[in-house]
Amino acid sequence: MRTMPDATRDEAVITALVAALGEKAVLTGAERPARNASDWSTLGPQPALAVVRPTTTEAVAAAMRICAAHGVPVVPQGGLTGLCGGARPLPGAVALSLERMTGIEAIDPASATMTVWAGTPLQVVQEAADAAGFLIPLDLGARGSCAIGGNASTNAGGNRVIRYGMTREMILGLEVVLPDGGIVTTLNRMIKNNAGYDLKHLFIGSEGTLGVITRLVLRLFPKPACTLAALCALPDYASVVGLLAAARRGLGPMLSAFEVMWPDYWETIAMTPGVRVPLPHGHAVYCLIEAQGTDETFDAPRFEAWLEAQAEAGLLADAVLSRSLADVKTFWGVRDACSEFPQVLGPHEPFDIGLPVAAMDEYVRACKAALSQRLPGAFALFYGHIGDGNLHIVAGLKGASPQPKDVIQEVVYGLVREFGGTVSAEHGIGLTKKPWLGHVRSEAEIALMRRLKAAMDPNGVLNPGKVV
Repeated sequence: MRTMPDATRDEAVITALVAALGEKAVLTGAERPARNASDWSTLGPQPALAVVRPTTTEAVAAAMRICAAHGVPVVPQGGLTGLCGGARPLPGAVALSLERMTGIEAIDPASATMTVWAGTPLQVVQEAADAAGFLIPLDLGARGSCAIGGNASTNAGGNRVIRYGMTREMILGLEVVLPDGGIVTTLNRMIKNNAGYDLKHLFIGSEGTLGVITRLVLRLFPKPACTLAALCALPDYASVVGLLAAARRGLGPMLSAFEVMWPDYWETIAMTPGVRVPLPHGHAVYCLIEAQGTDETFDAPRFEAWLEAQAEAGLLADAVLSRSLADVKTFWGVRDACSEFPQVLGPHEPFDIGLPVAAMDEYVRACKAALSQRLPGAFALFYGHIGDGNLHIVAGLKGASPQPKDVIQEVVYGLVREFGGTVSAEHGIGLTKKPWLGHVRSEAEIALMRRLKAAMDPNGVLNPGKVV
């Protein structure tokens, strides 16, 4: 891999890329779209040497072979919605965007699978599954912008992990281009296939450091006949833990989401334009519970009876029950309004951590206290997918420019290590969390990750410097 700019090499690699892929697929200079210079992280833009936009797997492979031969690094890009800098270009690197590799290739109702191109937006995948009478359970706030290949590359989590698992659980097969330009096609459509190593797991969650995902085979799930939801106010966090246990026991496989929001989050959302908050301020914690059923005439009364039982048991201070899908959408609007935080709060640092469920409130109190001590006047909002141990944090110092990132990260991640959590629950490592990986992974684990990277990408061409 090169260590300094080389104008001759730059010109040679661009010439070779244009010859192999065509002028329309290789954008340089002023033609490079501004969006390809960064992702949704707070790192800021870094223009690539060129933005390459192939339309076939063979074109991706050709681009990788050319860049590898010239020692030019390649940074794969999907929907650019990542928050850790994993898709942000490196100086002198080629940005390999899959934005033109979109579409549903096939839906197999008998095996309940969908074969799809990696650049396809998640929402398009969801809508295609719905039209075919199925469900793609992966769902997150960036559904309209994120690409399914990027979801696989980061092993995205989202709102319904408690029922369906992470993205990894929804993938049966992959087609991948390796760092040397080789193509590995394992578009398996069978749930049971123990024929040797399950190679797809090398690439799911590796953030584009081991290969470029070009096509995927996704598992389809039965479409729920009804979706039910309740927004609840609780008197304390102990009631949250009790309510989660009661939901798992009483709702069983119907339980599809269990989201928790602390008071500062709730009060901030209430001031967000266009968001209607169905419950008043002043409660210790708020919870959104969703259940998906197979028969509304049976499951809706069951869900309501279960909720009433929790109120009678003293777990709820207040609650509002959905009466329509419009209500369910309104409830999720409260939870998804976090996407408006940049406009409401101004500059801040977002975090995605994992913790033991029982310890979350203690962590929240410790984190708020430590931030206030280190940065008087700092704000911190807490919310997340508590049912699967995932806590999100938005923290910053009002009016500070630049934000004191280092201090905020020291507090947040230092406490994560003390509480036995993880610095990344669903967003990946990328660049921003790489310095903190040692807080939650042993030296032996990190050494093995580096050995895998060196074995598959000995010249360090593919997304170098990310993750490990």
